[in-house]
Amino acid sequence: SALGGAGSGLEGSMSALGALREAAGPRPLFGPLEAGDEEQQQPAEIESLCMACLRRGVTRLLLTRVPFFREVIVSSFACDTCGWSNAEVQSAGRIQERGVRYTLAVRAKQDLNREVVKTDCATARIPELEFEIPAFSQKGALTTIEGIIDRAIAGLEQDQPVRKETDPGVAGQIDEFLSKLKHLKEVEEAFTFVLDDPSGNSFVENPHAPQRDEGLVVTHYKRSAQQSAMLGIQEEESDEKLVEPEDDLRNEVLQFNTNCPECNAPAKTNMKLVQIPHFKEVVIMATNCEVCGHRTNEVKSGGAIEPLGTKITLRVTDPSDMTRDLLKVGPYPSSCVPSCKCPRANAPALS
Repeated sequence: SALGGAGSGLEGSMSALGALREAAGPRPLFGPLEAGDEEQQQPAEIESLCMACLRRGVTRLLLTRVPFFREVIVSSFACDTCGWSNAEVQSAGRIQERGVRYTLAVRAKQDLNREVVKTDCATARIPELEFEIPAFSQKGALTTIEGIIDRAIAGLEQDQPVRKETDPGVAGQIDEFLSKLKHLKEVEEAFTFVLDDPSGNSFVENPHAPQRDEGLVVTHYKRSAQQSAMLGIQEEESDEKLVEPEDDLRNEVLQFNTNCPECNAPAKTNMKLVQIPHFKEVVIMATNCEVCGHRTNEVKSGGAIEPLGTKITLRVTDPSDMTRDLLKVGPYPSSCVPSCKCPRANAPALS
């Protein structure tokens, strides 16, 4: 939505982008922002609601390309009635695959003039002062390093008169810190500026581009789960979580359509994956025909064929032996009772 004019909503912003596309004509929609270029693309203007006085103001949108970076949308709002204004920079692309961290050694005043694209989810730090601008505490901005320091100074000075009346001790500490921030702009001593953006859409200018800048270190990193959640990105499930559907299969009875082997009428076959204690997994299949009443069941192995066969001989000496579980899988096993001279049985069963 437009800055300051949230009431205009997405429709106003999209109409402004459409107007920019029509006005660009054959030229690229995102043109380079260069000083002294009179033919460069002009910003689009739309009426927006001022959130301070609820009157009408003007939002200006400009689509531009930052050299050696990517496309951004620069927007500003101004209200002629109450004088309230603000500005914001948003990335015109998607969230990048990796986060980015810029570490700059500020050694001269020229370094303070470096162009900076700071998104709202980026964190700016000056380790020497233990100073940090947290993510989402400010809106995105197209500025310079000096501009970021000035913005921090203005934010801290805003409520100082009230603090001096209510809490003089805290106000004195803030005044002392403000003097340190202002002293940084003189660059009498080198300091470090760190810009960390998990979305990968922030930028610190390299005045020597495309050559390497010895004072600037750019690090691309993989986002943590917490950073992805902060950006509203759902992390891919780990390999451990991918096992869950198999666990659901073990607790679920699957059913599919088949034909009765006796009367060929439509019937239902139930299938269940079962873990036999101290053994392995098997698949139990049962068919019940409601037309002729035929019922059948079958047991199949849930794994591969073992390299060696198995022969089990049980001597029945007690009636309790008759209650033992017996599993015969597939057409291969056979069973017999030699003392009774009964024929071998080959039908698979779980009994």
